[in-house]
Amino acid sequence: MSRSTISTFKLFEIFPDAESARLYLEDRRWPDGPVCPICQESKRITPKAGGYYRCLACMETFTVRTKTIFGRSHIPLHKWLYAMYLLMTARKGISSMQLAKEIGITQKSAWFVLHRLREACGNDLTMLRGIVEMDETYIGGKESNKHEKKKSHIGRGPVGKTAVIGMRQRGGRTKAMPVASVDMDSLFKAIHENIEAGSMIHTDELSGYQGIDEVYGHESINHGAKEYSRRGVTVNSIESVWAVLKRGLHGVYHHASDKHLARYVNEFTFRLNDGDVKRHTLQRLDSLVGACFGQRITYKELTA
Repeated sequence: MSRSTISTFKLFEIFPDAESARLYLEDRRWPDGPVCPICQESKRITPKAGGYYRCLACMETFTVRTKTIFGRSHIPLHKWLYAMYLLMTARKGISSMQLAKEIGITQKSAWFVLHRLREACGNDLTMLRGIVEMDETYIGGKESNKHEKKKSHIGRGPVGKTAVIGMRQRGGRTKAMPVASVDMDSLFKAIHENIEAGSMIHTDELSGYQGIDEVYGHESINHGAKEYSRRGVTVNSIESVWAVLKRGLHGVYHHASDKHLARYVNEFTFRLNDGDVKRHTLQRLDSLVGACFGQRITYKELTA
């Protein structure tokens, strides 16, 4: 086993119960002592039994779960940490059925846990810079795998699928998001919101990229002419992201609805960015834990 990876047995030794997990989460959230998540008071805090705190400024009671993805969840915190460990170390993800078996909860609860974690993965405000490879792909069921009554009978290609735009900084982070279409407006919006002006963008020959060289450097390769790399110009790196994403969606999750696709995409990009196997497992876990604070989504919002 890699020195940067710890086993599940070791994880259980570090977090054997809910109390050890609570202390770890409190240390990650409040390294200088408890802070009221309601009014941000840090001095007039009174500890209570069972991990509860009372803020004497706003007179509210809170725990480390308050205003996080763990909020109002009855699942013990050490089970949450194990679920996070599995999500960060499984390269192609983990299904709700498998997670339910691993931590001893229902499949419905496991599905909710995973979607809460994916919600936390989507808060990346980093701007990409330098050389950025950009490409688009389409996510959806294969016609050959569909029941006859569900087939569209309109040929191959992107019809009936959801477009996803991806950007990967050379030697850096990856960002991706579903879009309604890959027209010029959608591409330009994604570029301006996620890539610093003046960066060099590498793309394929898609016509929607025409005009971005007014603000960005732009080089393209022509896949139609069987050109895949030319003097350092390539989109092979972002295409490798699609390979992992599709293997995970087809092989582990089998299906991702349009409604939740963005969260699945966030999960895969977060794992690529912060789940690098070169980082120690606990560092990867720290990254996901840090993303959980300040995030919240309810079961009603997920199923609405």
